[in-house]
Amino acid sequence: MSLATPLPRSGDAAAPAHASVGALLAERGHEASDLYAQVVNPQFVRLLRTIGFDRQWARAEGSHLFDAEGRRYLDMLGGFGMFNVGRNNPRIRAALIEALELDTAGSVQLGVSPLAAFLAEGLLARAPRTLGRVLFTSSGTEAVEAALKLGRAATGRSRVLFLDHGFHGLTLGSLSVNGNADFTDRFGPLLPGFSRVHVNDLDGLEAELRREDVALFIVEPIMGKGVVIPQDGYLEGAQALCRKYGTLFVVDEVQTGLGRTGRFFALEHWGLQPDIVTVAKSLSGGYVPTSACLMSAAVYDRVFDSLENALSHGSTFAPNDLAMAAGIATLREIDEQGLVERSARLGERLLELTQPLADRFEVVDGVWGKGLMWAMGFSEPDRRKLSWRVLERVHAGLFAQLVVVPLFTDHQVLIQVAGHAQNVIKGLPPLTIEEADLEHFAASLDAVLGKAERLPKAMMSFALNAARASRRSATTA
Repeated sequence: MSLATPLPRSGDAAAPAHASVGALLAERGHEASDLYAQVVNPQFVRLLRTIGFDRQWARAEGSHLFDAEGRRYLDMLGGFGMFNVGRNNPRIRAALIEALELDTAGSVQLGVSPLAAFLAEGLLARAPRTLGRVLFTSSGTEAVEAALKLGRAATGRSRVLFLDHGFHGLTLGSLSVNGNADFTDRFGPLLPGFSRVHVNDLDGLEAELRREDVALFIVEPIMGKGVVIPQDGYLEGAQALCRKYGTLFVVDEVQTGLGRTGRFFALEHWGLQPDIVTVAKSLSGGYVPTSACLMSAAVYDRVFDSLENALSHGSTFAPNDLAMAAGIATLREIDEQGLVERSARLGERLLELTQPLADRFEVVDGVWGKGLMWAMGFSEPDRRKLSWRVLERVHAGLFAQLVVVPLFTDHQVLIQVAGHAQNVIKGLPPLTIEEADLEHFAASLDAVLGKAERLPKAMMSFALNAARASRRSATTA
C-alpha cells in the first residue's frame, strides 16, 4: 500500500476482515510503515526512514529484538525503561493469562479489587516509611498530574517548583514542570504558578521556598534527559528545605524505579524520605499501561478527608485487574530473579567496559551512570574542530546521532540520544541483560567511535541530510 492509496472505510466491500491478530500480522504486517504513516504519524515514519531505523519488527525476547529478516538486535533502549524484567517475560504473561481466565469482577467502580490492595501493599513494603497510601493511575504523566493536584489540595498552596532539564511527562500539568524548552515552547501558555530552579543550587531553592507559598517541589533523583546525577548533598538538602518551609517533597521514580539504578527506588541511594513518589513504566513488566502515586498518610488524609471527598481523584482504567495482576507478578519477578542486585552488579560492569573509552577517544567527554541507567557524553575535540562546529551549527547535539545510527545499522544495537540538543547517548537495557551482551555493546561502541571521531565525509553527509530532513519534518508537521 502506498502513502497515496485511499483507506478502506466501514461498509466498503474492500475493507479487510480477519479472524485473528496473528492472521492480520501475517497477511499485512509488511504494510506497517506505510499504513502507520498514513493513519498515525507520517513525520515519525519519515524520520525513521531518514536515519535508517525503519525495520519491520517480528518479535522480541528478553534483551533482544528480531526483525522480519531474522536479524537480532540488542535492546539498550528498553522501551524508554519499560522492560526492566525483559521483553515478553513469560511469567508476567502467565499471570495475565491467569487473570483473564479467572473472569474477575474488575473495574466495578463502586467496589474494590483485592488485586489493587495486594499490589499497593507490595509497593509500600518496598517504599520509604513516610509513604502509607497508593493511588493507581494509568501512565507516568498521569501519576505526576495526580501528585500536582493532590499536593496543592493537601497544602492549600498553589505554587510548584521543578528543575531545569527535568522531565515528568507531556500532558499539560506535567509539561508545566518540564524543564526542556524543546517540549514546552510550542504549547504555551502553561499552567500558572510553576517556577523553575537550577539543579545543585540550594540557595536558589531556599529563596523560592522561604516565601512559604510552594505546595510541592518535584525532582527526578536522576534526571532522564542527559542522565544528570545531582551533586552529593543536593537531594538531602532539598528535602530538608522542603520540610523547613512546609513544602511537599515529591520524587519522580517513573524511569528510575523498580531496580533500574541498582536499588528498588533510586531515592535509596540518598536515604530520602519523600512525601510523594510516582512510579510507572516497568510496573507491569511492559505489558499493560499502569502507574501509581505513593503518598504519605498525611497527604492522603488532607485530600480524601470525608465521605464526600472519597472520590476526589481517580482514573477509569486504574486500577484494572490486568494491570494489577501484571504489577504483582512484576514485583515477584524482581525479587525472585534478584534483578535489583543484578542491575547494581551489571551496572558496575558496564562502567568498567565503557569508561576506558573516555581515555581512548578525545571526543568522549565522560561515561557515568547508576545501575543500568548509563550515559556517555561527547564534546568538541582538539582535532577536527571545524567539522564538529559545522555539525553543531546545523543541529546541536548531532554528533551523538552519528554514534547512535551506526550502532543500529552496522552492529544491531538499539540505543538513544539522551535529549534534544545534547551530545549524550543513554542506555536503559532490560535488567535481564547478559554480561556478554554488555561486552558486545562496548566493543560495538569502540568500533563506532573510532570512525565517528574522524568525521569522515560520508558521515558528515549523512548527518547534514538527516538534520535537514528533521527540520523539514518539524516545519511541515
